[in-house]
Amino acid sequence: MALSNNAERILVSIVAIPIIIAACYFGKIYFLLLVLVISLLSYYEFFSMALNKQMYANLPIGFLGVLILVVNQYFHYFQLSLFLLLFIVILSIAELFRNKGSAIYNLGATLLGTFYIGLFAGSLISIRELYPHINNLYLRGGYIIISVLAAIWICDTAAFYGGIKFGKHKLFKRVSPNKSWEGAVFGFLFAVLSMILIKIIVLNFLSWSACIVFGIIVGTIGQLGDLIESLIKRDAGVKDSSNLIPGHGGIFDRFDSLLFSAPVILLYLTYVNR
Repeated sequence: MALSNNAERILVSIVAIPIIIAACYFGKIYFLLLVLVISLLSYYEFFSMALNKQMYANLPIGFLGVLILVVNQYFHYFQLSLFLLLFIVILSIAELFRNKGSAIYNLGATLLGTFYIGLFAGSLISIRELYPHINNLYLRGGYIIISVLAAIWICDTAAFYGGIKFGKHKLFKRVSPNKSWEGAVFGFLFAVLSMILIKIIVLNFLSWSACIVFGIIVGTIGQLGDLIESLIKRDAGVKDSSNLIPGHGGIFDRFDSLLFSAPVILLYLTYVNR
């Protein structure tokens, strides 16, 4: 007997959420591996969607680029600017020998997919490694990632049910016709409220203002990340980035808000909340 969509979603969540939380909590190589899985699979899904628009992104070079960007945020082998210059040179030379589709489309799709996913995923590593490897100090990065994930899940749920109950005004009809302004407001409010609650439970090392800012980032930037991924999917003519996760769609679908929020949170932690 086949499971219903909701049953599949619940079963996958029961299995996946503890693994994700454990990787975030322990950090180090475990979190690096988790982010690599998320980023590389997301790039493959982006590559597959680009194919629907006759954009032949360079899969091997893009994979390598995402891999290097994420790993370098952990080991700090070289300066990012040098890699970006070298990557563009190698990618451009490789395109000379492909003779497949439009070179402009191919280069654009590869660069967007690599830097969007690779740099944003690398920001997650930077957040997790922000605090020194000293006893409970190192756990702080894990608590932040877990808290942001929880706020995103709460925000998505509130936006979904708030939109069903009260949604009357379309948010971006050409991008996602089912999303409403009312649902977005519900998501925003619950993102902020959830971060306030999380501050009381685990984020006592952060100020109230920092936690509220995190909630605002999740409620705005996170939802924008979801809309931008929806824009890409609609342009590619697909409902989900893939069917890899039963009942949930693809990896890119599940982590689009986290990827888009990560660099903004990192900038805030690095330059504002010092």
